[in-house]
Amino acid sequence: MTDTIPMIHEDALPGHESALDPKPEWQPRYPGSGRLAGKVAIVTGADSGIGRAVAALFAREGADVAILYLCEQDDAEETADIVRSEGRRALTIAGDVGDKAFCENAVAQVVAQLGKLDILVNNAGEQHPDKDITDISEQQLRRTFQTNIFGMFFLVQAARPHLKSGAAIVNCTSVTMYNGSKDLLDYSATKGAITAFTRSLSENLIGDGIRVNAVAPGPIWTPLNPCGGADEEKLATFGEKTPIGRPGQPNEIAPSFLFLACDDASYMSGQVLHPNGGMIVNG
Repeated sequence: MTDTIPMIHEDALPGHESALDPKPEWQPRYPGSGRLAGKVAIVTGADSGIGRAVAALFAREGADVAILYLCEQDDAEETADIVRSEGRRALTIAGDVGDKAFCENAVAQVVAQLGKLDILVNNAGEQHPDKDITDISEQQLRRTFQTNIFGMFFLVQAARPHLKSGAAIVNCTSVTMYNGSKDLLDYSATKGAITAFTRSLSENLIGDGIRVNAVAPGPIWTPLNPCGGADEEKLATFGEKTPIGRPGQPNEIAPSFLFLACDDASYMSGQVLHPNGGMIVNG
């Protein structure tokens, strides 16, 4: 794809999970019950954060997992080891979800090596805080949309021929879509687009038995914030404004993705779950 905008290097994105202190909690909290037995899932941004926790939980519940990530190979390989430790197959694929050709090649590789595709989790995203809208460069604006929403379109387009009745798509939106974020104008705008995309795609695919839902996390301790330009003051109080009074951990969010991906949610499509520390939003 020749018109893909180069990645911005103004910050440390996507960031190494291994560099965080304290470490995010990705470990599944309970034994598996086979809710995804025999399934094959793609999880984007699965090298760290919420994506790693989702991959770990999916594997515990019986799924083979393809781990799509941008460039943090050491983190991605650790996630793959976690999946394999649960007795499941893991496949790591590095590349930019904002590149349509990469998405097509990645899906083809998953189907060729893992045999099929049942679940697509669109989790990868990027953010770049700015105090003033005039500080957002055209390159940054295009890049944020390219990763956060164009990548979802590209992956769904690539996956669609392989998704049969009973398949599930789960997108990651954000509490910023509902509450807004004065310093994350472009990021929150993409999350609004993701929610609208989720609802519309559900209407488009439900007749073929493919469910589409989303999860809207609140402030979660992952590499996205410390490596995405958040200042020390924000990090020192990160998550404290939630009613629960702290940031969430990735393994507190992963069960929402599992629920929407498995047959427990067989009567749900076009919906958004809100693991956000108790913030009340208009869902």
